[in-house]
Amino acid sequence: MKQVLYTIAIMLLLGCKVTSDSNTQVAATSLHKVVAGDKLNQLSSKAISDLDAIAIDSTAIPRTIENGVMKGTRSKSWTSGFYPGLLWQLYGHSQDQALLKAAQQWTAFVEKEKWDGGTHDLGFKIYCPYGNAYKLTQDESYKDVFVRAAKTLSTRYNPKVKAIRSWDHHEHLWKYPVIIDNMMNLELLFEASRYTGDSTFYKIAIDHANTTLDNHFRADNSSYHVVDYNPDTGEVVKKNTHQGLAHESAWSRGQAWGLYGYTVAYRYTKDKSYLDQAMRIADYIYQHPNMPADFIPYWDYDASGDDQPRDVSAAAIAASALLELQEYVPQKTDQYIDWAQRTLSSIGSEKYKLDTPPFFLQHSTGSVPGEFEIDSPIIYAEYYYVEALLKLKTLFHS
Repeated sequence: MKQVLYTIAIMLLLGCKVTSDSNTQVAATSLHKVVAGDKLNQLSSKAISDLDAIAIDSTAIPRTIENGVMKGTRSKSWTSGFYPGLLWQLYGHSQDQALLKAAQQWTAFVEKEKWDGGTHDLGFKIYCPYGNAYKLTQDESYKDVFVRAAKTLSTRYNPKVKAIRSWDHHEHLWKYPVIIDNMMNLELLFEASRYTGDSTFYKIAIDHANTTLDNHFRADNSSYHVVDYNPDTGEVVKKNTHQGLAHESAWSRGQAWGLYGYTVAYRYTKDKSYLDQAMRIADYIYQHPNMPADFIPYWDYDASGDDQPRDVSAAAIAASALLELQEYVPQKTDQYIDWAQRTLSSIGSEKYKLDTPPFFLQHSTGSVPGEFEIDSPIIYAEYYYVEALLKLKTLFHS
């Protein structure tokens, strides 16, 4: 009901005639299809025009803007897959050959990362570009790359801990750290299992999701950023943060990773405990007393206030997750769609808009404790924003 009322309000603002209750939903679906489609058309056009401004360079894959200049990164960075993945997404919408060519060029730069066993971020680096490429082209060579990456990622699994190790750095702080972000790499494993028939990938993904479910969440369903385990016994050593305000605070992007991760885990397993957790996280995020009215959260839910940086990337990730979660919870479909639409409307507003190539969003936050990318454009915000718009377009397609 909220979604319908929200749609009627938009229609009235646009001067649209509302006829009868029986026609309201039909009008609503048509309206939102046009809104999502038009926005994707605009973003596709911008991405095409931006191509000439971004040199094809394997050492400068777009990541952020620093001192007014685009700052790129090598393929080894955890963010390297988002720009090529974004190009694939926009190509899928527009079918523009310039975007296809650019997507192919930038994607090739990250292929070697399928062998990098020193990181858990292979889902971000490899599946974002190669998963999208395979879905759109059915080219088996793309699938082969992300299956190889899944094999590499599996080497970081510890059967005692029953989870995939996240980081190999800061050994003075932890011995076997697992971060909430790591839930985002499970889709790679689930897809590899689906295409190869090898259940090993599936079992590792399930173990990781279960271990995280058991140990990462507080009574209020907020999550810790980092949980450290004893690699020999699997016991929890400590729970803390690396990017949040405090060990017991709720880092906003971490909450979004959890929402997205458990929604995806439910997609592949139909395990109700994953669905229930995703629903609880959604409520935590969108009903939090420190959530701003425009649904763009502060960088940490315990760091509210006008002087605190927002995080558009956290909002985009959460909105994308909600637009899948609504499929699985009919009794909350209207509420989840309403939350997602309001979030996407804010993200697309002038307040968060940016025109500097190849970005179109600003006001994301990388790490306040690390003192980098604070109140900045960051490429993964664009990736999940476009992903959410594509889901919205599909949702109201028929």
